[in-house]
Amino acid sequence: MATVELTTANFDEVTGSDGIVLVDFWADWCGPCKRFAPVYERSSDKHSEIVFGKVDTEAQQELAAKFDVRSIPTIMAIRDGVIVFAQPGALPESALENLIEQVQALDMDDVRQKLAGHSH
Repeated sequence: MATVELTTANFDEVTGSDGIVLVDFWADWCGPCKRFAPVYERSSDKHSEIVFGKVDTEAQQELAAKFDVRSIPTIMAIRDGVIVFAQPGALPESALENLIEQVQALDMDDVRQKLAGHSH
């Protein structure tokens, strides 16, 4: 599946649903972003059950600010509407695959419990 362009208009709708959404915060002028793009595309072809979103930080400055993205590329993983991973830096293909495996293996009940514990 190809990547999905995420904007302030569709971000919450796309990332709020059940399942896994990966988000690549990028910009056209960013060399590492351009090198990471084909890796991200290949991974999206391999994992049709995952939504691969891209946020152009130049066009969507509000979203970049909302998530405090200071360095690009930044990769974020969201599962069942919960951000479970966010880290700046382009990932090699093996690390991206490893991240996907880890997110798929998460016990979301456990994650929600831990989050609930932190919010008190």
